[in-house]
Amino acid sequence: MTEATLDLSKAQADRLFLRKRLLSFGVPAAILAYLTYIFFAFDLSGLAQRANWDNAVTLASDSWSYKVHVTRDNRSGAITYAIEGERKGAYPEGTRPDWVRGTKETGLVVDLGSGRQVRFLPGNRTKIILPDFPTIEVAAEGRSVKSNLPDDLPEWISASNRRIAVTLPGARVTLTGARTEVFRYFPGWELFWFTLDSPYHGHSLGEILFGDRIDPERSNLAGALSDWWNNPMWRHKDVAWAIGETILMAFLGTFGAAILALPLAFLAARRFSPLMVVRTGMRRLFDFLRGVDALIWTVVLSRAFGPGPLTGSLAILMTDTGTFGKIFSEALENVDETQIEGVSSTGAKPVQRHRFGVIPQVMPVLLAQVLYWLESNTRSATIIGAITGGGIGLLLTQAIQTQKDWEEVAYYIVLIILVVMLMDWLSGWLRGRLIGRRD
Repeated sequence: MTEATLDLSKAQADRLFLRKRLLSFGVPAAILAYLTYIFFAFDLSGLAQRANWDNAVTLASDSWSYKVHVTRDNRSGAITYAIEGERKGAYPEGTRPDWVRGTKETGLVVDLGSGRQVRFLPGNRTKIILPDFPTIEVAAEGRSVKSNLPDDLPEWISASNRRIAVTLPGARVTLTGARTEVFRYFPGWELFWFTLDSPYHGHSLGEILFGDRIDPERSNLAGALSDWWNNPMWRHKDVAWAIGETILMAFLGTFGAAILALPLAFLAARRFSPLMVVRTGMRRLFDFLRGVDALIWTVVLSRAFGPGPLTGSLAILMTDTGTFGKIFSEALENVDETQIEGVSSTGAKPVQRHRFGVIPQVMPVLLAQVLYWLESNTRSATIIGAITGGGIGLLLTQAIQTQKDWEEVAYYIVLIILVVMLMDWLSGWLRGRLIGRRD
């Protein structure tokens, strides 16, 4: 080897090491620069300052607990008791929680536990008694409230001449000129099985199954199932119907797209479509369909067909037709020619060659992809349903918009997760049955 050759090799090695050193420093520097850009462009520091963690804690606690409202109308003097403040959760006439005692004429005492009390006194006056804080006295006068609160207030009290709010562990008190409200929180999803007006409320499962007849006109099991299914607060019947609509949207959209995409994939595959114009046109059509997200198709189609589950199914069908068309055409281009020739040797016609020589080869890929997208579209149908007005997505959106029914939001989310898990298991089982499993 000559000296010139050695020098050339040395120079090439030096350039290679230099390039590797530049990459080893340049790539981390580029990532750091990008993260720095994100920090300032998205205003992450301002986002942290604007975050209201108290609201986040309240919403999180509302998802696994419920609150009982004790409300006094300061204009009429009427006092009502209701779970979550809803008319459907109101206590029947003549009943109230066992931690409320007294009368509105002599003074109603709401016991909040741990020595804390709220007393509704005549004349729209209220006393809040706390162990480690001076007694708070508030009087409602017209549209304003007057109190004995000092100027320097703790964080758990907010006060103005129109509204006073006292937030306590497991309870909250709000006072305005119009009404005085006491909220007491309890763990669990109250009235999930039966509402207060149901004769089965407060009875255990053993009493319902093996005890004496509770409702003289119905058997215990039939009556309990009917009252649970028609629960006006949790709406189990409507929820079940909404879950069915969500699954139906995903099923129709996914399998409708697969039925449309399969014949079109033959036109896009080079081995089965000799005309380049046809292949190119089909591929661009697939790019167009899958290039537009299903949510965009939902908005467009809802203007054309109106809201409803069918619109959601069509949106999934449009997007998945493009996706399946690309996947199926690529699978068709990789089929083994030997099997096709074997079928052709029997004198099979072109349709028969495709049916017995091509389809069996690509069927495992097609089924695996279709079943995977069915599982994925079950999640997508939830969001699409929120836009088109169908399925569990609509109920979820309505519960979120109320800003108070977060236990229902948690209920719907749990159901969605269970449905996705069920679809995952079902698609895996179908793949094993139709395609087979490897030990």
